[in-house]
Amino acid sequence: MRVLIGGGSGFVGRELTRLLKSKGHEVTVISRQPGTGKITWKELESSGLPACDGAVNLAGENLLNPLRWWNDSYKKDLFSSRIDTTRALSSAIAASPSPPRSWVLVSGVACYRPSLTEQYTEDSAWTPFDLLSKLVQEWEAAAALPEDVATATRQAVVRPGAVLGRDGGAIKQMWLPFWLGVGGTLGSGSQAFPWIHVADLAGIIAHLLEAEPAEAPPAAASPQQVYNGVAPSLDTNHDFTKTFGRTLRRPTLFPVPAFVMNAALGSERAVVLTQGQKVIPKRTLEAGYQYKYPDLTSALKEIVG
Repeated sequence: MRVLIGGGSGFVGRELTRLLKSKGHEVTVISRQPGTGKITWKELESSGLPACDGAVNLAGENLLNPLRWWNDSYKKDLFSSRIDTTRALSSAIAASPSPPRSWVLVSGVACYRPSLTEQYTEDSAWTPFDLLSKLVQEWEAAAALPEDVATATRQAVVRPGAVLGRDGGAIKQMWLPFWLGVGGTLGSGSQAFPWIHVADLAGIIAHLLEAEPAEAPPAAASPQQVYNGVAPSLDTNHDFTKTFGRTLRRPTLFPVPAFVMNAALGSERAVVLTQGQKVIPKRTLEAGYQYKYPDLTSALKEIVG
């Protein structure tokens, strides 16, 4: 199978590329810079979609980039880096004389309103309520294919929680303070913490790319089939903090109040850490995906090594 990956040089993209190649698939990465096994976004626009059996988009500016201040310029980049690349890929698929059989967009769980009690599955209705949920709405809309193309190409959207792994994502920024013994809960700590190990996120994407049409669940009202890319265990920020500290054998005695997070990151961005959603991967499990790391202890033990 030949797979085209937008944003393939990022944290999740590297893991997905490694997994697909280990399964014997060919991978071409769409990148800003040319190179071996790559095409650029400009080449995609000018030359069209290269021959492929599956396409994935993982491209997007890092939401928690510690080097960028939360301002209008950064917000614009968050939207354009996701929506423009997604639209470029969906347009190339729609214009291709031989479109791929699978098209997977990786978005996020920010579409679900934070709650201490509500539980969300892929069937849960939602409407935008803040900046990040509006981003998810526009992002997923940009991936939608015209009806005539959708009959040939199966469309899937994976909504991951916090992606955990040694080489990037949430853990990379948390490692040093936790290792120094100054890690702690964020905000109240009672907020839900939807998460997934990077190997399982790559595994879910690969599972969807490899699935035969007959293996896919029955079509929903929308031609885009949504899969929650989260571990099946429901954990809080307190659960994560204590498990990470225990795995590192470090104390976790220094909570970070919500107002400090809001001041450091900007309140619109800090919500992903200070608030959370209880997200259940109902359709992901029904599709037959078997998690390598279904609980925090196994995931964090692998990451810490």
